[in-house]
Amino acid sequence: MENTKFDRGGVNKCSCLSPSELSTKGLRVLSLCGGVETGLYALQKLGIPISEYHTYEILPEAIAVSKFHYPFIVHHGDLYGADFSNYIGFDLLLAGTCCQSLSRVRIEDKGVNNGLAGKSKIFYKAVEALQNINPKYFMFENVIPSSDDDLKEMSRCIGVDPILIDSANFSAQSRERFYWTNIPLGELPKESPLVLKDIMEDSVDEKYFYKKDFRVIDMEKRVCGELLVNTMEMNKRIYNPDFKCCTLTCINGGYHEKKVMDRGRPRKLTEVEYERLQGLPDGYTDVLVNGRKLSYSKRCSLMGNGWNEPTVEWILSGLKRTIAKELKEQEELRQKELAELKRLKEKYEM
Repeated sequence: MENTKFDRGGVNKCSCLSPSELSTKGLRVLSLCGGVETGLYALQKLGIPISEYHTYEILPEAIAVSKFHYPFIVHHGDLYGADFSNYIGFDLLLAGTCCQSLSRVRIEDKGVNNGLAGKSKIFYKAVEALQNINPKYFMFENVIPSSDDDLKEMSRCIGVDPILIDSANFSAQSRERFYWTNIPLGELPKESPLVLKDIMEDSVDEKYFYKKDFRVIDMEKRVCGELLVNTMEMNKRIYNPDFKCCTLTCINGGYHEKKVMDRGRPRKLTEVEYERLQGLPDGYTDVLVNGRKLSYSKRCSLMGNGWNEPTVEWILSGLKRTIAKELKEQEELRQKELAELKRLKEKYEM
């Protein structure tokens, strides 16, 4: 996977397959809490054919984005109402269930940080899918749980140990996540040289720059300054464009958006920069919901809650290699059978 600088010219909409282009011999995929369906985008980039793609997602903004790019997806709504008997024998299960009560963020608030007993208990529905469907391949993704007991429980339920991957290996964003999969993986690449300045837009609109006071801390460090506003310390941070961006999260107001020092002035990252940090095309989330364009906070939150595409693409590339190997073995077996038929035919014609 090449670590090239992003094309800064114009908006690049995602190219997607139409229903007539779906392979009748492709994978049957079930996606659980798939958000904007970054997994599907990665499968397409890898050229892996798909015959069916079903998803369970309830966030209207995420559904609008995936419907815009992939009109062939079959949407089923709330995962809690799923009947997994409909998907027995599917080839691939992708699951990115809620991380809110597992995350180490707000660890001091046990009303939020209550592990698999909280909102993140939807994980058990994904496990139910895994057990009922018994797919040939699967991939689960989630944050580093604040509790080791939750991590052990998740691994026990899925049946494999996770691999911890930092998306800094593939992008300009540091983003550590656990991935549980039975897809054969190669050796992780070394950290990508991409940093914030490589994904920053040129000539950013003035509306993104802060009119608040700020102070420079140290231009040799990742956090090079802070905004002088009344909010928690983490939300004051201004990042150095010569370093990786920290993990993107959803935006709920109160200066939650990530900030960068741009030619000596602090500004918020743009929606396009959020998309680039997750490895998606410019304008990927620039869609309409109920006739209105998604807001800045909604677009950025979709990225903060989503998967890092180059990371997922690397994992799924193991699937591509496996499929290619299986096809090669099938073709070799077919050739042997044809050779044997030819030999028998020649024998009886003698």
